[in-house]
Formats: sequence, structure tokens, C-alpha cells
Amino acid sequence: MKIAVTGASGLIGSALVPHLRGAGHDVVRLVRRRPQAPDEVSWDPAAGTVDLDRLAGVDGVVHLAGAGVGDHRWTDDYKRTILDSRVDSTHTIVRAICALDPRPRVLVSASAIGFYGETGDRVVDEAAPAGSGFLADVVRAWEAATAPAAAAGIRVAHARSGLVVAREGGAWARLFPLFRAGLGGRMGSGAQYWSWISLRDELLALQHLLLTESVSGPVNLTGPVPVTNAEVTAAMGRVLHRPTLLPVPAFALRLALGEFSSEVLGSIRAVPAALLASGFTHADPSIDAAISSALGRPAA
Repeated sequence: MKIAVTGASGLIGSALVPHLRGAGHDVVRLVRRRPQAPDEVSWDPAAGTVDLDRLAGVDGVVHLAGAGVGDHRWTDDYKRTILDSRVDSTHTIVRAICALDPRPRVLVSASAIGFYGETGDRVVDEAAPAGSGFLADVVRAWEAATAPAAAAGIRVAHARSGLVVAREGGAWARLFPLFRAGLGGRMGSGAQYWSWISLRDELLALQHLLLTESVSGPVNLTGPVPVTNAEVTAAMGRVLHRPTLLPVPAFALRLALGEFSSEVLGSIRAVPAALLASGFTHADPSIDAAISSALGRPAA
């Protein structure tokens, strides 16, 4: 397949591009500057422009662009950036692919399990309704922006990713140094569920969504079994052979992270029902395996 990837410089995109190429696909990257390589396509999500000539012949699109959720404190301005960067970029890429002739067969558009809001101990799959809160509102608008592509006959899959276990970015990039130094511990009560996925499985799942014609709509990209923050803490201690005796009180997280602390302390117990039903098999089915994978180690 010839596949276009937006957000190719981010944590997922920078790993996905070589992964897809290694699987034999032709990959082009959308960049927000003048192209400097044959595999680059210029676009401007804010202005709504894409170089359609260089996008011609694309069979599938993986749309990953969007401002980092945990990169800054959630001021009103940054919350607007989080929303606009996702919705505007989605509108832009959808308009572009709908204008192509022939159109791509599939759009895999990034999304998030934040759609479900706070779920506590309740298990949720793709049939669950939207929750409440800022991220749930963002995800609803983000996914809705793909509607014209589906209406044009393009298969659309919403990749609702959980917390990606990786050294290079995301939540775990902050956790690994702390735990290696023996300063890791549960966050808040530790009872909140974290629905995780290894970076390796994230890449394999995105490729699976591209190639599996029977899959469309929302698909949770998470490990088979969500675990509590206390269980994550214990697994980090086991894999890294470090003590995990220093809990971080909830009030300290709220002081340090502001409104974003609600995502760290909140609980989303999401399971990948649609992914498993479509025949996907996880390479890293446990949290210990995911942590080991991130460190380049074989699972214990």
C-alpha cells in the first residue's frame, strides 16, 4: 500500500513510518514546511491546505496529528490548542482525501479512550457511550470531523489509544527515570485503572486497522487487561528491580499538573473488544511484557 501519515514526527508517527516501510509499504509523510525529501508532502492544517498532487495515489491514511495532551498545563489557551489542533487537522486531511481521484480506501484516525470519561471500576468497550469532561468533549469533536470521509465511501477507523508504554515519550517517558532512581510509587490512591498498550502493539494495531477491511468505527487500542496504577507501580518495580515505596499524594499531583492531574488520577477501564474480535493478537499481552518491550528486553 501507499500510505500517508500525518503527525509523523510524534512519538507514534516517528515509530510507525519505519515500521510500515519495514513491512513493505510505501510511506509519505505530511510536513508543515516546504518538502525537503521525496517522501514529504506539504500541508498546513490551520490554513486547511494540502499539496494534493503529491498526495495522489495514496491507498490509506494514518492521521496522528495533534498537540500533546500532557505537554503543558491546561490553561484555557492550551485547551483550545488541544481541541483545534485535532479538529482543524482532521477537517483538512478529510477534505483533501475526499478531493482525490481515486480516493484512499481507508482512513485510520487517531483518537483516545478519553472518550469514555471517568469509568471507575466499570469495564467499557466500544459500545459504551461518551463520558463527560474536557477530553471526552475533545474526542467527540475529533471523531465527528471524519464524517465526510465515511460519507464519501472511505472506510474510517477511530484508533482510541490508551496510555502507550514507551521510553521516548508520553507518560512512561516521565515514569522510567523516576522508577530507575528508586523514586517511583503509586499515584494518589493507586486504585485508578490505567488502560495501557505497548508501543510495539500500538504500531501493529494501526497496521492491522489499515489492512483489515472488516474494521471500521471506534477501536480501543489497549492491552487485553487494564490494570490499576498500583499494579503498574508493582510491575515497574519488578521489571526494573527497584523499590516503589514513595507514593505521590493526589494533592501534590494537582499542584504540579493542574487540571491535567484529573487524567492521571482518573480511572478508565477500557478493553479492546473490537480489536480482538477482528483477529488481532497482542505481542505484549501483560503490563510486565509492555514495560520490558519498552526497555528492549525480553518479557520475563
